[in-house]
Amino acid sequence: MQILVVCGAGASSTFVAQRVRHAAHDAGLPYSAFAGTELSLPIDLDAADVVLVGPHLAHAMDRIQRDAAARGTTVVLLPADIFTDLDGSRTLALVREAVGPAEERTLERN
Repeated sequence: MQILVVCGAGASSTFVAQRVRHAAHDAGLPYSAFAGTELSLPIDLDAADVVLVGPHLAHAMDRIQRDAAARGTTVVLLPADIFTDLDGSRTLALVREAVGPAEERTLERN
């Protein structure tokens, strides 16, 4: 599963992507996570199964969801306190909850 973490400039998304990638690895899940920005989103969406949107981009959720839906990509708005998730486990749980067990198995095979 390819997880895209999006923020305004790419700095905070880099930290969240690293943390969720480590949490997935520790859980034995073949997930990859990468950071992107609001500006790079149209290109980055093509490589993503799930998009995690930084809380400061809540204003852009309608557009992000519309663009992601055209590609069959799941979108999750991260909570305001997500940056306190230092080991990425809570972020990983949000991803797993958003895609559900059946979709997760499908994405793990791809």
